[in-house]
Amino acid sequence: MKFIYCFSFLFILSFSSLAQSDKEVTASLKKNIYFLASDKLEGRRVGTKGEEKAYKMIVKSFEQVGLVSPTGINNFLQPFEVQEGKILGDNNRLYYDANNPKMKKGIKLKLYDDYYPMPYSSLKSEKADKIGMINLEELKLQEKTNPHFDFKEAIQTEIKMSISSGKNFIILYNDAAADFTSFDGKDKTATMSCPVVYMTKAGMEKILAVKGTNNLFGFNPDIKEKTSIGHNVVGFINNNKPYTVVLGAHYDHLGYGEDHNSLYTGKEKLIHNGADDNASGTAALLELSKWTKTSASKNYNYLFVAFSGEELGLFGSKYFVENSPIPNANINYMINMDMVGRLNADTKALAIGGFGTSPSWEEKIKTAHNYFTIKQDSSGSGPSDHTSFYRKDIPVLFFFTGTHSDYHKPTDDAEKVNIEGEVKIINYIKDLVSYYDTKPKLKFLKTREAQMGKSSFKVSLGIFPDYTYSGKGVRVDGVTEGRAAEKAGVKVGDVLMKLGDHEFTDVMSYMGALNKFEKGITTKLILMRGSETLTVNITF
Repeated sequence: MKFIYCFSFLFILSFSSLAQSDKEVTASLKKNIYFLASDKLEGRRVGTKGEEKAYKMIVKSFEQVGLVSPTGINNFLQPFEVQEGKILGDNNRLYYDANNPKMKKGIKLKLYDDYYPMPYSSLKSEKADKIGMINLEELKLQEKTNPHFDFKEAIQTEIKMSISSGKNFIILYNDAAADFTSFDGKDKTATMSCPVVYMTKAGMEKILAVKGTNNLFGFNPDIKEKTSIGHNVVGFINNNKPYTVVLGAHYDHLGYGEDHNSLYTGKEKLIHNGADDNASGTAALLELSKWTKTSASKNYNYLFVAFSGEELGLFGSKYFVENSPIPNANINYMINMDMVGRLNADTKALAIGGFGTSPSWEEKIKTAHNYFTIKQDSSGSGPSDHTSFYRKDIPVLFFFTGTHSDYHKPTDDAEKVNIEGEVKIINYIKDLVSYYDTKPKLKFLKTREAQMGKSSFKVSLGIFPDYTYSGKGVRVDGVTEGRAAEKAGVKVGDVLMKLGDHEFTDVMSYMGALNKFEKGITTKLILMRGSETLTVNITF
């Protein structure tokens, strides 16, 4: 009886300690999520003060845990450059004088108040007298009556028609009640052969007030590339082993939605706090760093990375694998946590991606689980940072509790996170880490490619776009075996430029081009391979 009593006492003590540990994790998790998703961080957009507040908090946590900066990383921070598009410089000049062909003087139009160059305007200084006028209000009216009308494509068509008719200066204007457009630095439309400016109502009034016949514009454009600096936060547990396990989560979010990646349709400028996406994953990463530091898992080194720049196209994780403080060949596997804060209390559905990237995953990860309903996805690629590691032939796992109506909206707030459910996920990951700490280095397997995000396309080329590419076109980061692109000979590194009659300059316009085709159609694909232009046949 004494033995039974002692055993029971030890069991109760052990269970009590575990419950207390979960209680501590719950409190810490909640505190960190509420901080990261607070308004004072203003949505944690890459390169902002909000991002800085977030990474300082993560650095402090790593320091308190006892993590160290790996070789080549200064004070846990790994800065990287993000190409954000274009901005208007201070040297834009536009003069107009209908009676002065030498342009020694004239009406100086004021930037923004009277005009601004379009992002695709020619960048050469010009004196132009063959003026093409395009009324955007007429195109807007067509858009309202035709559900298949593409407003942006229509503008480009009108500009090209005007240039082909001999015009050397294009003015976009709107004769409705108010101006409804603005300079869009994210626009990657190919540069036109002549100046293209938007003239405001005030600007139109100024030039129309000038009487004469020599309609001459003097134009000096100043459009520059805009860059910002993001910061990965990297903490290391060095167990002096040959191989390292990487655990990661991105901590950046959408800011105020200024990058056109918000699903919010309102007009008011609102902070996107990103509690689930991805304060939840970042907070989980911090808890796992605490646990790993004191755990019995010592057969591998452990690297913890909080990525930035994910929302703009996996910038942080791609930079990390290209500049890793640990040789990629020495990384055993990578676990990524992105949106792990909305576990459904009824279904308990947990998606685990990357299941097919190593045959070893099936040893431990089962669809039948005593708590979760686990959905396995074999693909090593997808809309998050594990993709960058998979591209380097590293086994990955991606933990995700699913999208919801608050996804990429200002309503993704901390009080909606299922803290208790996230604690269960953290414990599950601890169990996996403990198990694989006792196993040899995992074997890597290639898997099918997954589409980046949601897709309603009827056709697909079977390529994975490089979302960090800032040039014109779509650079290929991966090619799916057996799909249209691979059959046509498309290779990693190719830059796709045109499908059939549809040119595209970025991923968004590429997706628009895809929507023009049906299965079974064969068309021409124009691409750049280095400095060579190639045309191949594509059959969807």
